[in-house]
Amino acid sequence: MDYGIEVNGLTKNYDSFVAVKDFSFAVKRGEVLGLVGPNGAGKTTTLRALAGIHPPTDGTIRICGFDLRNDAVDAKRHLAFMPDEPRLFDYLTVEEHLQFVARLYQVTGVKEKIGPLLHEFELADKRKALPSELSRGMKQKLMIACGFIHDPDVLIFDEPLTGLDPLGIRRMKESIVRRSQAGASVVLSSHLLHLVEELCDTVAVIQHGTRIAYDTIDNLKWKITSGRNDLSLEDAFLKITAEETPSA
Repeated sequence: MDYGIEVNGLTKNYDSFVAVKDFSFAVKRGEVLGLVGPNGAGKTTTLRALAGIHPPTDGTIRICGFDLRNDAVDAKRHLAFMPDEPRLFDYLTVEEHLQFVARLYQVTGVKEKIGPLLHEFELADKRKALPSELSRGMKQKLMIACGFIHDPDVLIFDEPLTGLDPLGIRRMKESIVRRSQAGASVVLSSHLLHLVEELCDTVAVIQHGTRIAYDTIDNLKWKITSGRNDLSLEDAFLKITAEETPSA
């Protein structure tokens, strides 16, 4: 099986605090995995470890076959991480952001790539605008467009729909699906469980830094809701996290 992401025994400690403990999962090419959990469960720590920002205390992460610890440059060439808050350069225009990121990744045919991305993310008429002239949703679109410029094989999203209007949400979902169908391995973390249910093939539920469920969405709902097919992923999530919460 061809996997874009392989995580085995991921553990991340901050001094004596264990943020993530012995977390394992894998994402095939063309698969979308939803990473869900309550606030403070360890989702963002996991995503930052996948992106190579926070090195694991223990465990291994492989991106397209490259060990993220030992072959960091090769691994990172294959991924894009889109955090929940856009991080942009104050004095670069929209177009200059794309050009700059393309140079970092040594992308060829940049001019041919920028136009379609600007059109896809409804930024064509903002190509000369600075971040201060953009709405929150436009900044989100620009950040994700920058992540797509080098055609990564692995896409990591943390709340990708923040700040988007209804049309922007529809188009962002289409962009994610289109790239997964083209073979990208996608990890999507969101509190919008209807989005996870709509886009994802599998789901991993994390709580208190520990994986408490990992399955296809249909199987997970079936198991957690005792075979009822009229309940949603949200119903299953609330049930399993309530069962895993220690009593006072």
